[in-house]
Amino acid sequence: MAFHSLENDPEYVNLQTEMVWMQQHLHSQRERLAILFEGRDTAGKGGAIMRFVRFINPRHYRVIALSKPSELELGQWYFQRYINHLPDPGRIAFFDRSWYNRAVVEPVMGFCSAQQYEMFLRQVVTFENMLLEDGVNIIKFWFSINLQEQKKRLEERVTNPLKQWKLSTVDAQAQAKWDEFTQYKNAMFAATATPQCPWVVVQGNDRDRGRMEAMRYVLSQMDYEKKGDTGERLIHDPEVVQVSSGN
Repeated sequence: MAFHSLENDPEYVNLQTEMVWMQQHLHSQRERLAILFEGRDTAGKGGAIMRFVRFINPRHYRVIALSKPSELELGQWYFQRYINHLPDPGRIAFFDRSWYNRAVVEPVMGFCSAQQYEMFLRQVVTFENMLLEDGVNIIKFWFSINLQEQKKRLEERVTNPLKQWKLSTVDAQAQAKWDEFTQYKNAMFAATATPQCPWVVVQGNDRDRGRMEAMRYVLSQMDYEKKGDTGERLIHDPEVVQVSSGN
């Protein structure tokens, strides 16, 4: 469903209005919010971010989509390049992939060593707890699609000139390495989902429904003036969004 048709949908308009109110409150109270968008290739992470930021003030948010690390960054502490992009007071940071690259993509694709992977899993919960203690709100999304839907979307990237820029070396192996991605994703959930910072799984085969329910989840987690004044339901649909908080 295209933006122009959604903008005539009262549900969509209400959610976008709530997003504007939430951002205004965050800015006025100098709160910080980091939203991580993770998932398999073609799961809809970038499109979801575009939906989130459609009407909010561009001065008060940033979208972070980092390229591969430089030689200098390869010699730094792994989290250092991400720390530089954490939200400032009154800002929202949308991470189109985040430090969790090291939990799934890098080990599957051979971009990190086993030792680097294991060190990441030992450090990441402590890292996130430090951010939470300092007042950074963190929401971790995993956008989930099935094998057939990924195949269809990969084919679209090859044939649609408007989407060919999205093609990457990882895309070429996404289907062949499906089971490895699943293995590492499950290990990531087991090691890094905590009650303080759970994983939020969004069923993304239906792009528009998944994105709106993801917005609804964020709104439900934040306190802000005028919350719910649109009359919109702000509790996520459990059939579309599931929260995994570990033990």
